[in-house]
This record gives sequence, C-alpha cells and structure tokens, in this order.
Amino acid sequence: MKKELFNGVGRRKESTARVYLSDGSGTSTVNKKLNIDSHLKRESLVIHAMKPLEVLNLKDKYDLNINVSGGGLTGQAGAIQLGIARALLKVDAEFRPQLKSHGLLTRDAREVERKKYGQPGARKKFQFSKR
Repeated sequence: MKKELFNGVGRRKESTARVYLSDGSGTSTVNKKLNIDSHLKRESLVIHAMKPLEVLNLKDKYDLNINVSGGGLTGQAGAIQLGIARALLKVDAEFRPQLKSHGLLTRDAREVERKKYGQPGARKKFQFSKR
C-alpha cells in the first residue's frame, strides 16, 4: 500500500522549499539527511517553520520530507512554513480559514534592496565632509 503524498512549494527571499506531507508519526527530514532541528539550528526558526502544523494541532500526524535550497536559515524557515501550509491545503481545504487567519498563506514578498553606486550600501551614504 502506497502512502498518499501531498506537496507544497514555499519561497522566501532567495530560498525555495518543496515540502512533501505523508501520514506518519511527525518525523521531518530535510534534504534527505538531517532532521529539521539540526538543519535550522535555532529553536525559534524551527517553531516558525512548523507553525502551520502547530496551529492545526497536527504536529504528530504527518511526516515531512523537505527539499530546501538557496538563501540563509531565516529565508529557508519562511519557505518551509509556506510550503507546509500549502501542502496542508491539499490535504483538506477546510484548513484554509484557520491558516489564513494566522497569515500563513501569504508569501512574504520582501526582498533585499539593491546597492546603489556612490554609496556603501542600499541606503547608507559615505560620511559627509564639509571641508
């Protein structure tokens, strides 16, 4: 008997996460080797990434297989969060109001502003010298 897979894609900053949900006991594998705690390193990022499952009280009901690439740990955590939320919608469309009320279905569109010429960064200016 083959397990039914539900997938969702999440993106944030330069990160992309492909999340595959299947019935199970709550294990999570990132990039086919690490569990999510050792991949994201900080407890706050793990809590952020797993928020959709926490909101719906499904933490121990689904196994997660996550492929994530690009960006840093914060962007990857945000991408994983959106991927999990989108995969849960495919499991049951009744989850939509709860996920939406917690703001978990909106892609965070903030990107890094480009550096401008004649400046050391995007907004910062070189020190002004009057004389």
